[in-house]
Amino acid sequence: MLDKAKALHDELIRLRRDIHAHPELGFQEFRTSALVADTLTELGIDVQTGVGRTGVVGQIGTGSGPTIAIRADMDALPILQKSDAAYKSRNPGVMHACGHDSHTAMLLGAAHLLKQSLADGGWQGNVRFLFQPSEEAFDENGISGATAMLSDGALAGVDAVIALHVASDQPSGQIRLQDGYALANVDSFKAWVRGDGGHGAYPHTGSDPLHMLSVILPAIYAIPSRRINPLRGCVVSLGQISGGAAPNVIPNEVYIQGTIRSFHDEVREQLPVEVERAFKLAEQMGGSYEFQLTKGYPAMFNDAEVNGWMREVAQEMVGETAVLNTEFGMGAEDFAYMTRQAKGAMFMLGAAIDDGLARHHHTDIFDIDESVLPLGAAILAETAHRFVTGKVR
Repeated sequence: MLDKAKALHDELIRLRRDIHAHPELGFQEFRTSALVADTLTELGIDVQTGVGRTGVVGQIGTGSGPTIAIRADMDALPILQKSDAAYKSRNPGVMHACGHDSHTAMLLGAAHLLKQSLADGGWQGNVRFLFQPSEEAFDENGISGATAMLSDGALAGVDAVIALHVASDQPSGQIRLQDGYALANVDSFKAWVRGDGGHGAYPHTGSDPLHMLSVILPAIYAIPSRRINPLRGCVVSLGQISGGAAPNVIPNEVYIQGTIRSFHDEVREQLPVEVERAFKLAEQMGGSYEFQLTKGYPAMFNDAEVNGWMREVAQEMVGETAVLNTEFGMGAEDFAYMTRQAKGAMFMLGAAIDDGLARHHHTDIFDIDESVLPLGAAILAETAHRFVTGKVR
């Protein structure tokens, strides 16, 4: 399968660069969806468009038996790209800064490989290709691309689901897997601490929200170490504190926002309670507070069995030393919604460009080593092929 994927090298790069040059934000992936649908149709694959609004679903197989799905995300980010590459973004202020263009190209490559395999026979099931919109953000109603596709039945009848994500900070061609919880629950909060404000020369005449915050902040930062079971990892981080406009004026309000991350559902439920309890200290100091929580993606759980299928395939293709079992971290992925509906897993594919420049995800200089595209397509295709031919299940 890897040799066949390498034969598609130029086509995979063409697809990736075409998508990279025409990035589209979440639920606006009209051109990308059309490109995907046209490519699948040319391969002779049945296509359904408008799934999850701008998502595309293709399926091949026997029409009966078990079904495995492969998912790729298609959306870009609102970032102005810094690049001299010929394939740089032609949509100012929008950029593929997380590798979703490569995910889409690799899944199209996997579809090509599996369509060839289907003609060879021996299949006992089906492969469904899920091209998902809006992984990076919710809409105004709290809907992401994965939840939108699930609502439209994209995983109906699916027995397993797999995916990959490129990692621009890992050596090119290195494969990383993690069983169990691999990426975090992610929620965010906003809070306002309020007092009377007043003249900086006469602080005793009113209540000072900045002083209240000096008590609240240590209480917040103590939550992971003193309020949560130390065997349950979590993070509470503040991203913004703002208030006041002059050196001699005590403000009447301070604004704070932050992120809350965890792996386990019970910790996810406890964390916002503890954070709000910290803000409640303002009331004991003569002030008041307002607290707003916004729920984000759930933690992504990688099924050990499904991971095992991909691990075996990867080891055969690149060797055991290039396949690592390691922690992913506390980032977030809405693929987590899919792995809660069907057993599934995602692996990380190292794609760092070896030029000494750190091209981190979600930055304006993000880019990848395109030589990994055939490898990613081959691992996805071979894992699915073994599933539908009964070699794993």
